[in-house]
Amino acid sequence: MIAYNICFIRQGDRVLLLNRNKPSWMGAWNGIGGKLEPGETPRESMMREMREETGLVPGGLDFKGLVTWVVDDKKVGGMYVYAAELSEETSYPTPIGTEEGILDWKELAWILHPKNRGVAYNIPKSIEKILYDDRCFEHICVYQNGELLQHESVPIAPDIEWVTDPAELAALLLNRKKELS
Repeated sequence: MIAYNICFIRQGDRVLLLNRNKPSWMGAWNGIGGKLEPGETPRESMMREMREETGLVPGGLDFKGLVTWVVDDKKVGGMYVYAAELSEETSYPTPIGTEEGILDWKELAWILHPKNRGVAYNIPKSIEKILYDDRCFEHICVYQNGELLQHESVPIAPDIEWVTDPAELAALLLNRKKELS
């Protein structure tokens, strides 16, 4: 169920984003991430993706929760969410063209601007919690015909990062949703 990861690397008030060359979110600015490979923990996968896509290996990687989604009432997916901080002293000039797309620093105000249609739809609804809230959240997204219809951020336990059994993870998430109903 949770087969992907994403990380938002912050340096001051700006965030390193990727304008993707491929689906999903082709042509939209999004965090750094990808698919977990067999035998990898979510954290190991995220570190690998950051090295591959940016060449960066930030010192700290904070687990921030999950993004889960339902598309057209049927497709369910999810990703582990991380945040990292790059010190102000570290130089990382952008834009940078890569195989995955274009990496560039974007000011948080630009990401959150209500008229900005260039970022993945769920990012403005969740990024402040991801970057600045000490808690972990499940960011639940419901899409219909390519549009984000619903977004809800629900606190979750940080140790969910280490649940590796897909059935156990699905049961934990399902039970959490029943508790909130």
